[in-house]
Amino acid sequence: MEIGMMFQQGGPVLWIIVLSGLFALAVFIERGLHLHRARIRSDDFLKGILNILKRRNIKEALMICEETPGPVAYIVKTAILHRDDQREAVMQAVDEASSAEISRMERRLVVVATVAQMTPLLGLLGTVMGMMKFLFVLKTQAPMVQSADVWTALMGALVTTVAGLMVAIPCYAAFNLLVIKIDRIVLDMHRSGSEIIAFLKEVNVTSA
Repeated sequence: MEIGMMFQQGGPVLWIIVLSGLFALAVFIERGLHLHRARIRSDDFLKGILNILKRRNIKEALMICEETPGPVAYIVKTAILHRDDQREAVMQAVDEASSAEISRMERRLVVVATVAQMTPLLGLLGTVMGMMKFLFVLKTQAPMVQSADVWTALMGALVTTVAGLMVAIPCYAAFNLLVIKIDRIVLDMHRSGSEIIAFLKEVNVTSA
């Protein structure tokens, strides 16, 4: 079946499904690139920062944190800036920074999840509308029902169902992939935050 004929049979519901899928794809690509840039080798980064702090070179450590992309560097920078505070205050500052970074990473993620949940329902709506059209054809043309009209109504119902599933399944997989990426970064954030706080409280770090 030609693409143009499929869209003609699917009607406006099919257009909504396709446009929703394209929008979700754009969001997935943007979020995927953002998370790829945000993921760094946290162990190597933190080891380098700790070595610099052991030399009491606060400015260099902060400069490296500012030049390094991603939430891990931001968490470490936050802890260093609050190094003179009590442990509870440092932990609170790090937790607030972590919450802000997690919210930033999860931005627009709901779009992919919504499309994954919505498109099967839109496909079902198109199916119901197609079946209603099919019944209308049977009623108006009985007993001389044209096979072409019946085929058109049934194909419209099937096209929207298939399209809804074809969009929903990849969106669901894409959403879970993004969640896994975020979870890995969050784990790096928590581990790095705990290590930098423990180091700052065990070693008296002052500016050179």
